[in-house]
Amino acid sequence: QVQLVESGGGLVQPGGSLRLSCAASGSISSISAMGWYRQAPGKERDFAATISWSTGSTSYADSVKGRFTISRDNAKNTVYLQMNSLKPEDTAVYYCYLERAYWDKYWGQGTQVTVSS
Repeated sequence: QVQLVESGGGLVQPGGSLRLSCAASGSISSISAMGWYRQAPGKERDFAATISWSTGSTSYADSVKGRFTISRDNAKNTVYLQMNSLKPEDTAVYYCYLERAYWDKYWGQGTQVTVSS
């Protein structure tokens, strides 16, 4: 199986920054893409960012575009999410995912990000 271990969440003030990381291990075989979803209290889980493992091409939700940057370290099977200019609306549980194929998707345990004064 694939295991995803996330770190970097926590409590920050509005305007602050956090850097999330997600390291994959196990039966990876190959990676098509890795990325992040987030789920705010009382809301559905929504797409945040993704990165192609082969090309490095990125895609972002409009709500985070210009503030968040996704990156990868292929040698470490790790994806990062640099979050700047954080807003209270960014408060959510952030879930890392790994896709070996469009039908083969794995999820991390989630890490809490709280943006509050």
